[in-house]
Amino acid sequence: MELRRVVVTGLGALTPIGNTVPEYWNGLLNGVSGAGPITRFDSSKFKTRFACELKGFNTEDHFERKEARKYDRFAQYALVVAEEAMKDSGLDTFEFDHDRAGVIWGSGIGGLDTFLKEITDYTKGDGTPRFSPFFIPKMIADIAGGHISIKYGLRGPNFTTISACASAANALVDSLNLIRMGKADIFVSGGSEAAVNEAGIGGFNALTAISVRNDDPATASRPFDKDRDGFVLGEGGGALVFEELGHALKRGAKIYAEVIGGGLSADAHHMTAPDPEGRGARKVMQYTLEDAGIKPEEVDHINTHGTSTPLGDIAEPKAIVELFGDHAQKISINSTKSMTGHLLGAAGAAEAIAAILAIKNDIVPPTINHFTDDPEIPQLDFTFHKARKRTVNVAMSNTFGFGGHNACIAFRKYTE
Repeated sequence: MELRRVVVTGLGALTPIGNTVPEYWNGLLNGVSGAGPITRFDSSKFKTRFACELKGFNTEDHFERKEARKYDRFAQYALVVAEEAMKDSGLDTFEFDHDRAGVIWGSGIGGLDTFLKEITDYTKGDGTPRFSPFFIPKMIADIAGGHISIKYGLRGPNFTTISACASAANALVDSLNLIRMGKADIFVSGGSEAAVNEAGIGGFNALTAISVRNDDPATASRPFDKDRDGFVLGEGGGALVFEELGHALKRGAKIYAEVIGGGLSADAHHMTAPDPEGRGARKVMQYTLEDAGIKPEEVDHINTHGTSTPLGDIAEPKAIVELFGDHAQKISINSTKSMTGHLLGAAGAAEAIAAILAIKNDIVPPTINHFTDDPEIPQLDFTFHKARKRTVNVAMSNTFGFGGHNACIAFRKYTE
């Protein structure tokens, strides 16, 4: 069958370095670190006492108090970024077929705040079951997409992808495919996560997955640096409006970029560690190139998964070298997690937005916090220290999750 073309017509972002898309992009270009001491709870007894929290985000600015009580933080974030993306796309005031518009959302964990509070309150009580009637609806990971569809009356396909840190990218790939196959004309897609709490920090500490550089949080996220010691936990969300090209053109929508392909794969290797040779990472990028119908040498930029973990930061560059060969040296590679920290299930959305804006503006954001080369990592163009102006026609965004889940999506400058 002939696949329909898909474009991006709206963006929304809520990140540790900016609470709107323009603020986020400005933070990326200026190499701002979003890491700092944890303010959400007393972390004095934890191995890690810092995170990439949102700055200046006030629930009251977006929701009435009674309404806010119905939403876990991850769902609040989802609604906020979806609203920005819908307004940006112009669909908030445009009459369209709501039966042909859907929501595919990603979250690796869902309502962790809600789960923690309800169980903590129960264990502190006398054993009498006193649970909020909102406990289950606030906690379940699919509820964010449900709230978005209810708010905008989107009656098309609606589901949530849960593939750990690949969740949001998985959602984007699914949205692309359903529009291409004619199952819908519009998707609000992306992801949100709110895991900066006692359970989130404590759980990742127990895994020894996050940095313990408490003396210097701002430089703790060090992708591809020899002295990296784990990722920095972040929070927030990102939303993208994907739209069938003809539908977008008919209503005169602005177009950020074309979505040209996506891929999914599994490492089938380990519960938390990546395949050391990057086989799953290589395959998902290969599948994306094939799906997009482009050659490796057409890729200008890759926003890597680049978490600042000892094993992952070796495997991914290996995969890039193996797949792209000599062209790997000509690709501007970066890790925006060096600035935002790791947004877990929301990472794929925030990073896809960064890749799209790199195409739109012909600027690749930097990878900050690099001090020492690691001889085990292939030395590629990691865009260290400063943003770089260059032509970006094609960009890819990689995300990999616990369980070996891999997702990749590719974008291209829009031309008629």
